[in-house]
Amino acid sequence: MPFTSLDALPSREIAPGFHGKFAHTDHLTFAHWTIDTGAILREHAHPHEQITCVLEGQLEMTVGGETRILKAGTLALIPGGAIHSGRALTACRVVDAFYPARDDYR
Repeated sequence: MPFTSLDALPSREIAPGFHGKFAHTDHLTFAHWTIDTGAILREHAHPHEQITCVLEGQLEMTVGGETRILKAGTLALIPGGAIHSGRALTACRVVDAFYPARDDYR
């Protein structure tokens, strides 16, 4: 299936307040998130490389002990194995790319 739309993808709440829609290839996972104000992503790590891009809102992220407030158009580059966490300061729309693909999100 070379084409789809976000509307065609089911939404799943992966953590409280984190609603994701996921598209996968053999090697990559793309995630589109709507995040509720105040939602917290607890500190964690995974082997996947991750790039996070905020489309709307303000997302406070901590990666490897460094904290920044991400706004529309800003990115977080997260190496595989890096400890990271987040908190939505406002309602947000965010996209993530993961390599390799996240089988737990399939």
